Amino acid sequence: MDDTAPAESGTAPTETLQPRSEWRDTLSFLIKLAILVFVVRSFVFAPFSIPSGSMLPRLLVGDYLFITKWNYGYSKHSLPWSLPLIPGRIFADDPTRGDVVVFKAPPGDQQDWIKRVIGLPGDTVQMRGGVLILNGKPIPKQRIADFVEAVSPNTRCSAVFEQAGPDGKPVCRYPRYRETLPNGKSYDVLDQGQTIADDTAVFTVPAGHVFLMGDNRDDSMDSRFPHEMGGIRYVPMENLEGKAVVSFWSTDGSAEWIQPWTWFTAARWKRIGEGF
Repeated sequence: MDDTAPAESGTAPTETLQPRSEWRDTLSFLIKLAILVFVVRSFVFAPFSIPSGSMLPRLLVGDYLFITKWNYGYSKHSLPWSLPLIPGRIFADDPTRGDVVVFKAPPGDQQDWIKRVIGLPGDTVQMRGGVLILNGKPIPKQRIADFVEAVSPNTRCSAVFEQAGPDGKPVCRYPRYRETLPNGKSYDVLDQGQTIADDTAVFTVPAGHVFLMGDNRDDSMDSRFPHEMGGIRYVPMENLEGKAVVSFWSTDGSAEWIQPWTWFTAARWKRIGEGF
């Protein structure tokens, strides 16, 4: 008797494998990455670079910093290109006097600017003889050591303030003062002499707005100036994009892309990691 089982007729089916598309996988990864960057950039934190000297001495041209996005709530200006996806302002919270904020500058609401919050809704603000008057009371202004900045491609220094440093290289030397707000917040400001910005009318900050000023008091177009003069006057709360928290890079502008070693020699290493 033959115990051998008879062979099954036909052939066993084979599984057909679809070849994976590298192009499709790459596109899927890029879309997911773009969505992640959009969410983080809109709602968590974002980078910002300093294009002018209006916030000297705290911020130099060539500084790069991170801002946090959740501090004051969210509006369309929280999103890249101010996409109109958020009506009004949600999760709203007012800033604190002394905060350094990035915002969309009125009246066009197109450019990102950075200034310090001086006045909140209902406050009165005035400059008198170069002294900040907040709600009728002068803000203490203490003379401290001059601010000295090495002259570099990212330094804009007038001949009045340029001089030779200890090593013979040119530096900018500005008179520096320390201001202390009623809430205890202290920061340094520069005073380059008597200008039209040192004596102003009394400004009353309307509801839903803030009064912003640059720390470089004589070289800042800010809330002291009307729109027709290039200023921003009162800034709506919904224009606030975020709060400056830490510097992550700084360069004096002398680097050359075709000379990689200059990326390191141009870096201002001591400024990296400075908080606000």
